[in-house]
Amino acid sequence: MESKKKHIFDEVKNVKRLLNCLYVCCALLLILDFVIHRHVSHHWERLWAFYPIYGFLGCVALVLVASWMRRFLMRGQDYYNDEGIDYKPKSKGERQDLSQHRAKEEGHDVDA
Repeated sequence: MESKKKHIFDEVKNVKRLLNCLYVCCALLLILDFVIHRHVSHHWERLWAFYPIYGFLGCVALVLVASWMRRFLMRGQDYYNDEGIDYKPKSKGERQDLSQHRAKEEGHDVDA
């Protein structure tokens, strides 16, 4: 008896149906790009496939800017440890000592 609830996209055939719907929509939009008259405000918008290319270049620019920003925004893995105190314990025992010392200072020591 299996009690685990299945999600709609756990079935491979449902994922394939969704992807086929996506492909049909993309093809339909591509065909409509030749048929529908667009009211453009700039000459670049008259180019064929202007919006897909514009969107792709925008996404590429976002990824490049994000990877550049990561260089100066990224912090070390233990950046938030010990609430900003520059303390690097040598062993687990020293770390517990710091926690106990801090609890005594703040009046939260339950062992006292």
